Amino acid sequence: MNLSLEKLRIEDSRALFEFELNNKTYFEKTVPPRGDEYYHFDVFLNQLDSLIDEQNHGISNFYLIKDINHSIVGRMNLVDIEKAQATGHLGYRVGQLYAGKGIASRALKLLLEQVSEEGIVKQVKAKTTTNNIASQRVLEKNGFERLDISDDTIHFNGVSVRFINYKWTAK
Repeated sequence: MNLSLEKLRIEDSRALFEFELNNKTYFEKTVPPRGDEYYHFDVFLNQLDSLIDEQNHGISNFYLIKDINHSIVGRMNLVDIEKAQATGHLGYRVGQLYAGKGIASRALKLLLEQVSEEGIVKQVKAKTTTNNIASQRVLEKNGFERLDISDDTIHFNGVSVRFINYKWTAK
């Protein structure tokens, strides 16, 4: 599957809202819920405006992962960009219909190539839970170094987990 990363735009609001709505139950199996308000289009649109404003100010970059037909298959974000330290924090999600097909790995590779070329950041930090083996594989496949496991335990969906911290450094 050919993929592209496109920066978040207001023109994608309806398609992104449908993507989030269609994957709500799936996403909530591995990440905390966004709350019911998020799934009202007017609230979603207000939050989207805030994200685009953040992106315009260079605080974060929000990307849509799209297939060859320009359908949204996932999201990838580089947030809390610290220009002085040249660091940012990674987040991503892939829709249920596209999970397990290598999309997150390929999209992350595209992102890392892009930030390296543009010099946006020199180091990307990431974290995932101890039970999210797929996410650990995506990060490690793309050259992220496992740093440590947090001491704090969180309880989510009846499971006790901790966070694994990672970093990637540009070559």
